[in-house]
Amino acid sequence: MQVSKGARNYANATILRYMAEGAVAYAKELGCAHPEIVLHLDHGDSFELCKDCIDMGFSSVMYDGSSLPYEENIKISRQVVEYAHKYDVTVECELGVLAGVEDEVASEVSHYTKPEEVIDFATRTGCDSLAISIGTDVLHEIEAKLPGFPIVLHGSSSVPQDEVDTINKYGGNLPDAVGIPEEQLREASKSAVCKINIDSDSRLAMTST
Repeated sequence: MQVSKGARNYANATILRYMAEGAVAYAKELGCAHPEIVLHLDHGDSFELCKDCIDMGFSSVMYDGSSLPYEENIKISRQVVEYAHKYDVTVECELGVLAGVEDEVASEVSHYTKPEEVIDFATRTGCDSLAISIGTDVLHEIEAKLPGFPIVLHGSSSVPQDEVDTINKYGGNLPDAVGIPEEQLREASKSAVCKINIDSDSRLAMTST
């Protein structure tokens, strides 16, 4: 189960915690001895938010300092990692950002992940996985610098055109909406990419129905 800062505020932090615990209990009732159910914070924008989620029992958090200066991003990312690892909580950090707003983290311009920075960032922060903002041609270069290191692709929705057409047909306004071709995502999944975020696809599917 993955929630953003906004979703956590909307749904109530306590309710989310017990939803996760309830899912584990129900899975055990169905005969699953060791349910693999996690509660993950996506795009946490402060140490305080990540700490609060860790204290509430989240199994993993993502700290997103991608809109900050490089050294400040490293400093806070490391702070989150050091606290999280005390409680066996894994941490995803982000290096590089796309222009726009994603779960309340805003940037006016894009700053793609620089392959020459990934070793320094991963080493100094101690993060467990790294979210990157890249073109597909850069992925292999980053993997060569961090062989086997878990990589997360954000903003990787395929944007199905049939969903877009349905939305536009009934009053929506999504001109020229395009995403990442599914064949490229399948190719990426064969590499060190451990998670592919496709939030926009889910929103399109819900809106079109």
